[in-house]
Amino acid sequence: RQFQRREKRNPAQESQVLDWIEAVLKQPLDRTKPYEDLLWDGILLCKLMNTIRPGSVKRIHENTKMPFKLMENIDSFLKGMTAFGVPSSDLFQTIDLFEKKDICQVTQSLFALGRTCQVQPDYSGPILGPKLSEENRRTFTEEQLNANKTVIGLQAGYNKGASQAGMNFGKTRKILD
Repeated sequence: RQFQRREKRNPAQESQVLDWIEAVLKQPLDRTKPYEDLLWDGILLCKLMNTIRPGSVKRIHENTKMPFKLMENIDSFLKGMTAFGVPSSDLFQTIDLFEKKDICQVTQSLFALGRTCQVQPDYSGPILGPKLSEENRRTFTEEQLNANKTVIGLQAGYNKGASQAGMNFGKTRKILD
């Protein structure tokens, strides 16, 4: 049973993710399987995380069909992503992938991992998605800050002589005796 809404998914993005995983792992994936089935057990994701940063996932449960062991793989991958610097707001829930509830969120999380890779000094492999934005702090002199105090904003009440005089909307009310 699959609860995923098809209209949210982007096959082009999913293909980009698979291309990136293949480039990072340096091995082809079985593209005859659906995207979510390739990632479902978390094994591929754990291998990906260990390739990006060796030792991120201590143990990968590969030869098992036990659901809790497979979910543990996904959870280990998510912990590895967090330790690598991916913001927690970009992570998917284990159940999103394991029960195939929100594959779109899984794809977005993998793009977040790809963005984070680009700003890590110890990573020099293939990239995925746009570069993560960096802080652009600005400093102003005291003179520049004081110059702003002389400006009267339109929120101060001045409306350049505009009024609502002569405006009427809809039908006028007639009072009859």
